[in-house]
Amino acid sequence: MLNKIDIQKVNYIAKKAGEKIMQIYQHDFNVNYKKDNSPLTKADIKSNEIITEGLKELYPEIPILSEESKNVSYDIRKDWEYFWLIDPLDGTKEFVKKNGEFTVNIALIHKDTPVLGVIYAPAIEILYFGQKDQGAFKQKKNEKPQKLPIYKHTNDNTLKVIVSKSHYTPETEDFINHLKNKYKKTIEFIHIGSSLKLCLIAEGKSDIYPRLAPSMEWDIAAGQAMVEQAGGKIVEYKTQATLRYNKQNLLNPWFISKITKK
Repeated sequence: MLNKIDIQKVNYIAKKAGEKIMQIYQHDFNVNYKKDNSPLTKADIKSNEIITEGLKELYPEIPILSEESKNVSYDIRKDWEYFWLIDPLDGTKEFVKKNGEFTVNIALIHKDTPVLGVIYAPAIEILYFGQKDQGAFKQKKNEKPQKLPIYKHTNDNTLKVIVSKSHYTPETEDFINHLKNKYKKTIEFIHIGSSLKLCLIAEGKSDIYPRLAPSMEWDIAAGQAMVEQAGGKIVEYKTQATLRYNKQNLLNPWFISKITKK
């Protein structure tokens, strides 16, 4: 199945959704709130429509699980061999704040593993995409793709740690203090929203991203594909096991992401 997927067509869908998001972003918009108190905007809904319609037209045989249309019974989806896992607007809080740090996330899952990921950041017009055995890439507007990772960390006295703008917890602070004591290095913090955190890991711009706070499968699936194809990994915080997908409960365990190939 994977060899039938044209990732450039998936990239196009992500960009098209991003264009619609930016049309809404540039004007005033209403913000509603879901049962879990997370924000929902017209941009989430319109992006979801564009992505799901585009993927269904290209690959009607592959089911879709989306943050905005997630009510698929586990009894049905547990037998899926391949499926699309999408977050049509990752970082809605950042979208509402109008700081530009939001993305469109599209992942293809094989059983319980991301094998393709596309992340588009429409406010900065940067595309990230990766596919199993093909590597991961960053592409700026009107430029050729760059293979990831791009950067090498040459300062042995500094540890670059990504922390979430919206989910910095006491547990995260404790973990960072542990890093300070273990490595005896100066901690350089990188604060950024959405799945751009995982993109920076894949680029090699940061050493580690601890997520000791709730997240959902669609938040990170595309990012995990990117990180792994760039030579990095995402593992459970407690067990160090690789994260798995299409669980009965779509909530992720706490995890750590880091690049291993510099």
